[in-house]
Amino acid sequence: MVAAAAIIAVICAILFAFAVIGTVKAVRAVKRGVDRTVAEARRTVEDTRLKAKQHTQPGAAGEVAQLRLSLRTSMRATQEALRTGVVEDASLSESLALFERLSTHGRELDEDLRRLEDEPDKARVAACLPSLRERTQNITQSADSLRWAAQDRARQFADDDLATLSEQIRMESGALRHWDTEPAEPAEKAAGGAAPGPGSATGTGAGTGRAAIDGRNAWRQAGYSWQKTRRPESTP
Repeated sequence: MVAAAAIIAVICAILFAFAVIGTVKAVRAVKRGVDRTVAEARRTVEDTRLKAKQHTQPGAAGEVAQLRLSLRTSMRATQEALRTGVVEDASLSESLALFERLSTHGRELDEDLRRLEDEPDKARVAACLPSLRERTQNITQSADSLRWAAQDRARQFADDDLATLSEQIRMESGALRHWDTEPAEPAEKAAGGAAPGPGSATGTGAGTGRAAIDGRNAWRQAGYSWQKTRRPESTP
């Protein structure tokens, strides 16, 4: 009894440990999903605010919002393209590493632009805009270059695969139509090679022609292999 109780206790402890581990994993997965949803919601709200500010506030304030919006849009699109492409193409891992380094400069620039949005001195905002505009153009051009190169690479791979597949299908289609490429045998070889005498030409030719016609008709009357032969009515 003591041994049975010990075995039951061990089994219960193992089941409890599995339940705790499963619960912890489920909680972590839910937490990651919530954090991701919250981050996406914040990003959407921030982008909407920048779009509204870009169209409602003219001058330096509107340009700062436009710079932030273009920077965020370009960086996000490049990040999604590279992270999606590296799953199928491992060669993009180096491009993704370069983009991570570029993202550091992008975040620093976004923070500088965000601080400039809250700057009350319009003269200072106007003085800082040229350098910030140049940095934004450099970063967005670099991000766009990486994204376009990855897209062109994926498109080229797809075109090459399609060309190879089309060639294979063309070859398979030609193999299925093998009778189109077989040379026809000469008429002399089919007749036996030697020319028959004048007396037997008519009879032999007629017999051969009649046999050929009868054989062709018999082949036509036989029907296809999947058709059943009709039985005579006198057959029980």
